[in-house]
Amino acid sequence: MKRTIRTLLGIEAASFLLAATIHAGVLVGGYEHYEAMVAESVIGTVLLVGLAMTWARPRWMFSVAAGVQMFALLGTLVGLWTMFVGVGPRTVPDVVYHVAIVIVLVGGIRTAWRARGVDAT
Repeated sequence: MKRTIRTLLGIEAASFLLAATIHAGVLVGGYEHYEAMVAESVIGTVLLVGLAMTWARPRWMFSVAAGVQMFALLGTLVGLWTMFVGVGPRTVPDVVYHVAIVIVLVGGIRTAWRARGVDAT
């Protein structure tokens, strides 16, 4: 269970940081959006810090994992809302990414929450 949670945190962090580089115009041109890049960088960094804490404070692992993923989910929902009201980027890849990462984050939160209090070695 610990490996699964750490893998999810790593994948989620990497995906947000990758999305940030796309919105920065580093990997692909035409999708630049400064505010989205900043938000995705912050979310990716929080997920990385959470991942590091799973080794630094293993007794807090499941609570930390659930907490940082809830933060990421809240940020992602804000991103979806900005798309809905027309403030944020509204490309097909943005919508697909947001929907997919919401599903992954909800699954990760559920996994971490269920593992709390259980000796999941």
